[in-house]
Amino acid sequence: MTLNNAHTHIPLELAGRINELAAQVSRPANLAQADKAVLIARIKTLLKQHNAQIVAHYYVDAQLQALAEETGGVVADSLEMANFGAQSNADILVVCGVRFMGETAKMLSPEKTILMPDLNATCSLDVGCPAHEFAAFCAQHPQHTVVVYANTSVEVKALADWVVTSGNALQIVRHLKAQGEKIIWAPDQHLGRWIEKETGIEMLRWMGHCIVHDEFKAFELEQLKREHPDAKVLVHPESSESVVALADVVGSTKVLINAVQTLPDETFIVATDHGIFYKMRQLAPHKKLIVAPTDSKTTQCISCAHCPWMAMNSLQNLADVLEKQDQKIEIDESIRVQALRSVQRMLDFSRAQGLVKAK
Repeated sequence: MTLNNAHTHIPLELAGRINELAAQVSRPANLAQADKAVLIARIKTLLKQHNAQIVAHYYVDAQLQALAEETGGVVADSLEMANFGAQSNADILVVCGVRFMGETAKMLSPEKTILMPDLNATCSLDVGCPAHEFAAFCAQHPQHTVVVYANTSVEVKALADWVVTSGNALQIVRHLKAQGEKIIWAPDQHLGRWIEKETGIEMLRWMGHCIVHDEFKAFELEQLKREHPDAKVLVHPESSESVVALADVVGSTKVLINAVQTLPDETFIVATDHGIFYKMRQLAPHKKLIVAPTDSKTTQCISCAHCPWMAMNSLQNLADVLEKQDQKIEIDESIRVQALRSVQRMLDFSRAQGLVKAK
């Protein structure tokens, strides 16, 4: 991993591998309504039989989100998913999201069985920050506090002093700045840059990116704004600096959902995964939502505003994993204990600040 101005870059071969993985994802087939009804009934029965709960992210299929809510589970961002799972009395948690979310659940609840509809559902930020390369980078800067985004493997979290999400990163980095800490940040370069701007701190940034948020385009967004001059632009901070500069509201999924619900405006251009529209429409059904542009005349989008790995979660493989219980998250205990420190520190801080509910 080469350094440039104290920052590190993803090698071209690794960036190519991320795009190759995304292109190879097989999305679940569409089902007829009658087949969906049968699967939903089967899933509800299995959840009761096994004392299981669904922990779903805002970016998965709307039907999975609805099913999680109907059956006593949760639909949330990665911070609240972790908090809910840690406080759940279920014997089994089925994490509908991507692998790092399942790993976090297992870290916090080693006594629980953690299932995922598809263990191959990964994240470009996770893939783009290999633990052995990140360890070598951290070793070059031993006086720095290591802060990693939740979108990383358990092995990377084991190297960290703090884990953060987009819902608490600003508060935690401000806290560390007040303590006089020097910070290594990984892996999302855009979120890291936004935090630097908001807090006034300079961090050593790992230059990863999310393939969904990296595809939103400023030039096309400006054109869309001209077509909808009354629309408010909502942007997740994993987007590029030029896109963030066009936003009326920048923040986590929870912040963006709250903006649609509480702002008086009627039209919103949304620069994040369009899976979030389920919750936005549920809370503000009369609002008009427009997906921000993700391609242009010169580029072709890979994700087109929907994470290909989030899309791997389906009613069919959710029913299958509850029945077979074969897609289990397993973590080496020594790695789990190391990683738990940074995750628990994040949760303790977030609960103390009122960012998530304490039990």
